[in-house]
Amino acid sequence: MATRRGSRSPLLLLVIAVLAAVIAVPALLPSLNPFGEETKDRSQPVLIKSLENLSDYHAATANMQVVVDVERDAKLLPSFISGERTLFVAAGSVDAAVDFAGLSRDPEAVKVSEDRAAVALTLPAPELTEPRLDPDRTRVYDRDRGLVDRVEDAVSDRPGDEQPLYKLAGEKLAAAAAADPQLIRTAERNTRAMLSGLLRGLGFERITIEFRRPQV
Repeated sequence: MATRRGSRSPLLLLVIAVLAAVIAVPALLPSLNPFGEETKDRSQPVLIKSLENLSDYHAATANMQVVVDVERDAKLLPSFISGERTLFVAAGSVDAAVDFAGLSRDPEAVKVSEDRAAVALTLPAPELTEPRLDPDRTRVYDRDRGLVDRVEDAVSDRPGDEQPLYKLAGEKLAAAAAADPQLIRTAERNTRAMLSGLLRGLGFERITIEFRRPQV
């Protein structure tokens, strides 16, 4: 009796069906796969690295100008003989900066939820930087000197030394910045806005950012 070409044994078809089921079922139902693994990644290297790369973030700048009026008089001589009065105009800026350098060493600074959808940051409060004087806008506006002082300047190797004036102007700018609470508030607001954009870009949906208050 001739056998039809292309026909297959029922036993062979059964074997093929069983093998297909063995392969397909674990794929469709991963929980039934005895060799399956589940990995939970709770690390946060990308977030910490992103913050550390910022180092210190200069979040706000106060641009200021001050006029320093310094007068030095001789006790027993009139001012046209000995004495000096200087008007010094100083312009510069003071920044409020947030330091991110120590976040990786503080376990309480960055907290990420298990589903990696929420993050809470606790940052150091913004601090004021040293004043920066603008040399193009800082100068002696007026100087009146007595006769003795003019002679001393003529023979001195450092006539009209202005270093003390720069120092005093810097101190006044620093004091003015410290007395203005708006500078720190602006720095906190700008830092929150910057970090919120960064963290949303990393996939976080709920973001909380707080600042530690400096200890008094």
